[in-house]
Amino acid sequence: MAKITSLFECTACGARYPRTMGKCGACGAFDTIEEVKGSLRKDLTRSRSAFAQSQYSGPVPLLDVETSDTERTPTGMAELDRVLGGGVVPGMVVLLGGEPGIGKSTLVLQWAATSIGNVLYASGEESERQIKLRAQRLGAENPGIHLFAETDVRRILEVAEQMKPSLLLVDSIQTLFDPDFESSAGSVSQVRGCATLLTRWAKTTGTPLVLVGHVTKDGSLAGPKVLEHLVDTVLAFEGDRHHHHRLLRALKNRFGAAFELGVFAMTGKGLVAAEGNPFFLDAEPRPGCAATVVLSGTRPMVVEIQALVASAGLGIPRRTALGIDGQRLSMLCAVAERRGGVQLHDRDVYVNVAGGLEVEDPAADLAVIAALTSSATGRILADKCLFMGEVGLTGEVRPVAQLPLRIQEGARLGFERAAVPRMGLEGGKGLELILERSVERLRSKDWLKAKAEEAANEDY
Repeated sequence: MAKITSLFECTACGARYPRTMGKCGACGAFDTIEEVKGSLRKDLTRSRSAFAQSQYSGPVPLLDVETSDTERTPTGMAELDRVLGGGVVPGMVVLLGGEPGIGKSTLVLQWAATSIGNVLYASGEESERQIKLRAQRLGAENPGIHLFAETDVRRILEVAEQMKPSLLLVDSIQTLFDPDFESSAGSVSQVRGCATLLTRWAKTTGTPLVLVGHVTKDGSLAGPKVLEHLVDTVLAFEGDRHHHHRLLRALKNRFGAAFELGVFAMTGKGLVAAEGNPFFLDAEPRPGCAATVVLSGTRPMVVEIQALVASAGLGIPRRTALGIDGQRLSMLCAVAERRGGVQLHDRDVYVNVAGGLEVEDPAADLAVIAALTSSATGRILADKCLFMGEVGLTGEVRPVAQLPLRIQEGARLGFERAAVPRMGLEGGKGLELILERSVERLRSKDWLKAKAEEAANEDY
């Protein structure tokens, strides 16, 4: 009788070891290596390429491969189509992740309600009755939706083979299990094995597949990293529970642009497309407020950068950033003081992006320094003006990507002027462009109006 060898696996990254260890050598996590119970040979067999059952029996010359335009089926939700690249591709596998309660199940149910044909909704977390009650509340009672409360991946595939749906939804992948393995649902082996089976079936039948996944405490998708490489598209559903806006971001997309952004508004009737520009409020000008245009994928959005410069109450001044990187704020404060002449070394600095949006676009650097200058001097910036440009350590304003698209979005929202880099402008109409080379001009009278006290007296 052959000797049965034990296999140990890290539940955080999926690395395998012949014996138990206290620390994973791959990811550095402690106490995450557990014994895998089940057949390793079956696991390796199922881990082959998802295209193993394709019509080609061997290698094919590149010039002999037939290509055609990819057929896309609209989902019925404009923001979702934007993120997916125009619609759903046959055999497309989508991994949707997000924090608990953010609205993942609501999104997939509305997706199913707007789809054409029969939809199989396999849920391992909720019963058919619970999903029915949500569908009634959302007005998503599509007769083509078929509910199946099951956690056995084999049974789900059997039903899908008989039904042949136009869309398969699985909520969630962490709740499924394969009877060939003795490990519990949600383990690395189970998640990887179930995802491989479902992906192979979707590729061979040409059925779009949507997998809902959990996230860890740090916000990343739970399960092995190979799960993200296995699917075609990875969508992150983000948002603050205290705001009614939800962001759907494409972290990976084989059929469209990555980092595309869709904006939804959470209402009593579910998720609806956000109209206009939800992150900018055309309020009365105040010191410390500057507007800029950031780019997420191909979508330009006007946001307001708010800055507050106050006297330091303690010995060490604070640098607090909400919506932008804290280290970048410290660098911009140093540039504003050294190159722009703004005294900040003995003052507390607070910077916030209005609306709760996380901004990573370096084009917001010039707006941050403009807001800091305005708050430190107590003067209001010029009306209906945008500030766009990356700022270097020497104070120069560097070019940014897709500047004409940003200018066009600003003109659409009623802005009249824009401070932009002197280099890198290939065109753009609709705004009066003020070309800038460095941040030193931000303290000039061209940008800073009367002080706050004088402006308040003018209002009366």
